[in-house]
Amino acid sequence: MTTPLILVANAGEGSISVFRFDGASLKRTSVATDLKGCSNFVVDASRDLVYAAVKGSPAAIVTLRLDREAGELTEISRRETPRGGLNYVALTRDGSALLGAAYSASYGLLAPIDEGTVGEPTTIVEHLHLHSVVASRDGRFAYFVSLGDDLVGQYAITDDLELEALHPVGATAPTGSGPRHIVLNDAQTQAYVITEFSGEVLRFERDSSTGVLSFLDSASYADALQGLQRGTLGANPLEPRSIWGADVHWGADERFLWTSERTTSTLAPLKVAEDGSLEDARSFTVTQQHPRGFALSPDGRFLVAAGEGGAQVSLYEVRDDHLAELQQVETGAGANWVRWV
Repeated sequence: MTTPLILVANAGEGSISVFRFDGASLKRTSVATDLKGCSNFVVDASRDLVYAAVKGSPAAIVTLRLDREAGELTEISRRETPRGGLNYVALTRDGSALLGAAYSASYGLLAPIDEGTVGEPTTIVEHLHLHSVVASRDGRFAYFVSLGDDLVGQYAITDDLELEALHPVGATAPTGSGPRHIVLNDAQTQAYVITEFSGEVLRFERDSSTGVLSFLDSASYADALQGLQRGTLGANPLEPRSIWGADVHWGADERFLWTSERTTSTLAPLKVAEDGSLEDARSFTVTQQHPRGFALSPDGRFLVAAGEGGAQVSLYEVRDDHLAELQQVETGAGANWVRWV
């Protein structure tokens, strides 16, 4: 069995770096290029395929084949997205369909996949400034997070592979909070959404039968001692210094929910109670500049963080709710998305 790989998207130079992890350090094995503005990708580990969203004219979804032994990516197909580039892609139905969310063009899509080739979208949905999308594990529901509309668009995925709006179509978030990225818990009974502007992780109850989300409560991931202002859509988060949240991921055994904040360039864990409620973050680790993306190893023992303000990633050992840095390594300009394979 080959050692684990870590893939990092470098939007500033239009590439994806491939690193091999030997249990203590990272070594870059290759760089896949011709991926303009790539800020997001999703991995089909069972088929060794990577679907990358690229910008430019035309924007597209690029399928790449992963050679685990060589640690290399090779492009095999492209599907143009003429309505505009996607900011987030996700898989559902055991890798037979792809979901996408577009921020600038404010639309989401569902498209079939046939042997690695992405087909024409079967459904387009519209919400303002969509930033992420996730499907339920059973492939029956999809959730599109709208930063501009302050809601999570909720849809059923039909047997004909189309999106059908639930009632209500939007699970509302607090006004002006700027919901951004979403994760579901392992039991699929709760959803957690990090906000970009209010410094919160929002918790929703999820009805596994109907798919409907209902807002429950929230907790803070922002460091109160930093004196950050509340962020605002369209404003410069650095002048004045404002909350600028980014990414969210589960830690080992769902004991902590890890978050990133870009103005202070910090990573912070929120402790998760037995009922799924969250405690405010209490520890903060300064990491790469403006950490837009990070990911934890499958066992939760290690974390790799990328900063869109630089060209490096940091490797950490996770020690409960603290991080111990093991290494910093070059990746590429505008590093902003990370996945373990």
